[in-house]
Amino acid sequence: MNIILSDAGLHKRLLPLTYTRPVADLKTGILSNRERWEKYLSGTYSYQTEEYLQKIFKKNTQENNLVINAAVIPDQNLALAIKNLKSGALKYHNHIIAAWCKPEDINIAFEMEHLQSTEYNGNVTILENVWDIFGFAGELIKSDFKIITNGKKSQFLSSTNRVIGDHPIFLEEGVEIEFAILNTKNGPIYLGKNSLVMEGAKIRGPFSLGEYGVIKMDAKIYGPTCLGNHCKVGGELNNVVMFNYSNKAHDGFLGNAVIGEWCNLGADTNNSNLKNNYAEVKLWNYEKERFVNTGLQFCGLIMGDHTKCGINTMFNTGTVVGVNANIFGPGFPRNFIPSFSWGGAHGFTKFKLDKAIEVAEKMMERRNIEFSEHDREVFGYIYDKVIHNA
Repeated sequence: MNIILSDAGLHKRLLPLTYTRPVADLKTGILSNRERWEKYLSGTYSYQTEEYLQKIFKKNTQENNLVINAAVIPDQNLALAIKNLKSGALKYHNHIIAAWCKPEDINIAFEMEHLQSTEYNGNVTILENVWDIFGFAGELIKSDFKIITNGKKSQFLSSTNRVIGDHPIFLEEGVEIEFAILNTKNGPIYLGKNSLVMEGAKIRGPFSLGEYGVIKMDAKIYGPTCLGNHCKVGGELNNVVMFNYSNKAHDGFLGNAVIGEWCNLGADTNNSNLKNNYAEVKLWNYEKERFVNTGLQFCGLIMGDHTKCGINTMFNTGTVVGVNANIFGPGFPRNFIPSFSWGGAHGFTKFKLDKAIEVAEKMMERRNIEFSEHDREVFGYIYDKVIHNA
């Protein structure tokens, strides 16, 4: 099958995290949705996303294409229903979630109400808001854990560690962990290949750490939390999803938060995740261009890729920061910080594009990853089209 994972009109709603990736590549647990679909449904995969991203995230078309809403979280039953769909569309509550399309209809796949359709009677989970990423993390870590450890054997866990609880712990090849406290009463703990958990770390599941990730000494991590490949964290974390190559290496609190790729949080960075009056948190919505009520009492920080903040940075409850921002100085900055902003509570100026690219090149070079011409084009598009013409 030629399978195309479509943003399905959700790209703008899931900004700033989708500025630099299609919806299918959002990390929503141990895996991204693309990785889950590939586990459940055999086929050749590509993307339907924004035009400026399509050069990096290719769309491959054939005479017949199975187009799937990339925000739909797959499970075995849903995958089987889609596999058995030979034509037309699969609907959930009268909304199309998958459809067979000719190449010319791919862009309107979820608007073609005339298609012969089958109603799916099971439960479907759809990622519709940025706060769903940390909200769904607990159940997704548990289900992803089963997917990626199925048929595999964990490496040996040293007796210097103390384990509490009955959920499983899985160590991939090359994991180093000594004198840590691991509590699995509420969910499993997964440690990726060549990851390191230093002495004195305390981790409560459900929790996952990606390849080459590092948990520093005396870190306190409350699940559900999932950290990407090459992440380095310390201090206190509670219900955090961090994408690959991002760091919060020092003390400070981060809670009910989503951090994109290539971000760095300075020492003693803290975010509030609860309002003083216990009211429901409002969050900036790019699609509606205003703050919307999340319905959540606990909601902390959403941060786009390549954003940095200096030591002692303080983020208010429900703060959204775009891509390539640089935040520093005393006091609480406002709770919506646009992309390419430079400054803090004292005010912001524009972070120049050439300087932002220079920082990104240096940071990626440290991990032996090249900042490509396509990356440069994406930065330029966001800067020129999204920022200047907003």
